[in-house]
Amino acid sequence: MDTTSTRAHDVVRTAPRALATEAVHAGRDDLARQGLHAPPIDLSTTYPSYDSRGEAARIDAFATTGAEPDGPPVYGRLGNPTVARFETALARLEGTEAAVAFASGMAALSAVLLVRGSMGLRRVVAVRPLYGCSDHLLTAGLLGSEVTWTDPAGVADALRPDTGLVIVESPANPTLAEVDLRAVAHACGSVPLLVDNTFATPVLQRPAEHGARLVLHSATKYLGGHGDVLAGVVACDEEFAGRLRQVRFATGGVLHPLAGYLLLRGLSTLPVRVRAASATAAELVRRLAADPRVARVHYPRIGGAMVAFEVYGDPHEVIAGVRLITPAVSLGSVDTLIQHPASISHRIVDADDRRGAGVSDQLLRMSVGLEDVDDLWSDLDGALGRRPERGAGNCASNHEAPALAN
Repeated sequence: MDTTSTRAHDVVRTAPRALATEAVHAGRDDLARQGLHAPPIDLSTTYPSYDSRGEAARIDAFATTGAEPDGPPVYGRLGNPTVARFETALARLEGTEAAVAFASGMAALSAVLLVRGSMGLRRVVAVRPLYGCSDHLLTAGLLGSEVTWTDPAGVADALRPDTGLVIVESPANPTLAEVDLRAVAHACGSVPLLVDNTFATPVLQRPAEHGARLVLHSATKYLGGHGDVLAGVVACDEEFAGRLRQVRFATGGVLHPLAGYLLLRGLSTLPVRVRAASATAAELVRRLAADPRVARVHYPRIGGAMVAFEVYGDPHEVIAGVRLITPAVSLGSVDTLIQHPASISHRIVDADDRRGAGVSDQLLRMSVGLEDVDDLWSDLDGALGRRPERGAGNCASNHEAPALAN
């Protein structure tokens, strides 16, 4: 029997459930017994208690382990019932003991770095490319961390006694390069591996099953799915979750309850959205790879809704030329977005480091949404401009478009 969580809304189950079922029901299992269908939104910042001695004991317990206080909530910075529902659901989908939500993906990554740094383990080993702001946070040492950049094969050799964390993103932002997570986890030994799983989501891969101790999401993206919520979350074991909660309490990077509600709602359609958008993305990859105006297409073997491609012409003209597709940062929404990483998401990364990681000035990153594939292609076709009379010839994709994950 699975009794990992002790939360009131998480019931004991006798059989595993499919991902699609978990997406709909995790974090909501207690609602019917309460006579509810939609989860309630608790907007309270504080909660009354007439037992100040008991309150003190619960706060002392939290200060010791970071475990969620038993009984009613205490204060919004310690936790919120609506946010807790989302955390329960995300942990179920990622196959971890716990999850801790934050106000943004960068707040979540910062909390991880602060946890390891507080233990005197400030050295981070990281593989490029990463999301541009993650790269900058590490490179600039804003939280006192020191970073060693390496390729996946060099992780083991890069470890030192003061290494507290290894960070990879797979598929990577924005090149969609993939890492053998199991091999990297093995190379890490006892050092925790953090995998940014924002692009793949638990629909396409669950890094904890491959040895990752920490799974990071910018929940702003696919987990929310509608471009209307800013959030981050780390899925992990309960021990690490306790430390993250303590950092969240001390630094105040809490997630608003309304955002927690929207994220829980977004999870219910996550498998359907990811699979539908992935099917459209695979077809667009096929068409882009055959187009003489496109120099190279990047698409991961595991599939997904993210596509990157390099053009022969001016990528800025493509951005300016779309009409149906939205030219904007971020990704994972129901509508298709396109951006130029070298100008925006990865502008903050040193130009030589950026290009060395495969982020060329010709690269465009597209987050495919739920529109009709022919409408999207018509828009792309117009934005790419006039076709040459004689094709340049090199239109190869990194990989064949893979079958979609079940």
